[in-house]
Amino acid sequence: MSELQEQLRGAIEGRSPLVYIYSPEEERIVRNIRQLAAELENRPVHTWSAVQGIDGANDDTTDPVVALQEIIRRPVDGIVILNDIAPFMDNPRVIRALREAYQDARIHYQRTIFMICAELSIPESMKKEVQLLEVPTPSPDEIAVQVHDYITAHPQYHVPEDAVPQLIMALKGLTENEISYVLNRACRIENPETDQLMDEVFAEKKNVVKKSGFLEFSPPRWDIKGLGGLDNLKDWLIKRRHMFTQESVDAGVPIPKGLLMMGISGCGKSLAVKTISSLWNIPMFRLDMNLVFSGMYGSPEEAFHRALKTIESVAPAVLWIDEIENALGLDDSGQRISSHIFSSFLTWMQEKPPLIFIAATANKITALPAEFLRKGRFDEVFFCDLPSKEERESILRIHLQRNGANPDDFDFKMLQIMTDGWNGAEIEQAILAARTDAYYEKRPFNQRDLTNVMGRIVPLSETMEEQIKAIRKWAFSRATPASKFGRTAVHH
Repeated sequence: MSELQEQLRGAIEGRSPLVYIYSPEEERIVRNIRQLAAELENRPVHTWSAVQGIDGANDDTTDPVVALQEIIRRPVDGIVILNDIAPFMDNPRVIRALREAYQDARIHYQRTIFMICAELSIPESMKKEVQLLEVPTPSPDEIAVQVHDYITAHPQYHVPEDAVPQLIMALKGLTENEISYVLNRACRIENPETDQLMDEVFAEKKNVVKKSGFLEFSPPRWDIKGLGGLDNLKDWLIKRRHMFTQESVDAGVPIPKGLLMMGISGCGKSLAVKTISSLWNIPMFRLDMNLVFSGMYGSPEEAFHRALKTIESVAPAVLWIDEIENALGLDDSGQRISSHIFSSFLTWMQEKPPLIFIAATANKITALPAEFLRKGRFDEVFFCDLPSKEERESILRIHLQRNGANPDDFDFKMLQIMTDGWNGAEIEQAILAARTDAYYEKRPFNQRDLTNVMGRIVPLSETMEEQIKAIRKWAFSRATPASKFGRTAVHH
């Protein structure tokens, strides 16, 4: 029995007169109620809407007060479904009619009134009488049945058999109708590959999250091979790529909770986060805390709560919070400017569903309080230092190839010396500037172009030498080096 059916059966057998079902999936809920009614001595099911009224009754029952009066007068036994009655519940007459229906149903205990609403709006005066059910999206077992039924009903569409388990996992968090839309679009692709199927699922989840306003979909287009250096961090991610699955949850394997990357600006923290989506083949969403604090979506606490609920609804997913020390309202000394958001986030991290992975980055690492860094909040805390000479060569090669140059035409020993103390962002910008200069002269860029540009750049390690020393000192005993070369010495 599904979780939805268990909730519905509990409400009926518990003789709850009024049950408020908070869900947009009216069709799925009504179908499950009818199935359950047939099992429970074939109880009759009556439906009401503001357009059709009560089925089998007069047209004037489109008025909710008249409809409830009709239910009491008959008296109607069995199950009554009121569709979208929430907008009418600001009317005192409707509230009074519901309270009278509640009292009457306590006498006629064979009657249960279900109110199916896509919005949660229960008047304060009704909260003691109403039982609230918050319906989850379809479980993996329900999704598997829907996918199997679709494939069986459409033999003309080919879905790779080995892609089905991954597809079921990816569809988790979508409604039945959304799953149907995805299958209709994806399966019409001739001989679709697994990645194409996943792209369609991610596109649907992007649409779901986009409606929230403060969550931004980050497309899975960053390959981990395009990340230079940070080998310890990359090994950690690669070893866990097959652990973030429903099979691992069912087997009781510890599921990765989250990762905190902190360190010097421009050393690849954000890029490393972006590679997780492609590597693990799950969607990533960036939480824009500026919009949460803007007041456009209600109070920051309310907007933040909605953001976390939204990300839960589309799990499995990666939640990316950039510059988390600012996002959670912490000042440079670690004082909590927005303590309610900070404390609620810590609680949520402990209680969140297993298939949500938190990827956080931080620059002002001294602003992070001890309770945030303790073991159990994140699986690992990595420190991203300035790249070593080997890592700088790797970064140079990646950006040279990305910009159409032949790495064999460049002297990497000289470039390693010239980029001592540089971060990855500075190396990338030097290559882009060299290419721009050469493009202006309508020719490919070369070693001379690059060395000319590098001679004009003052790296961050010089302009912020004291801050970088302080960051390294702070992180020395608090974080794991993201690089296999450990801490980098900077000489000028």
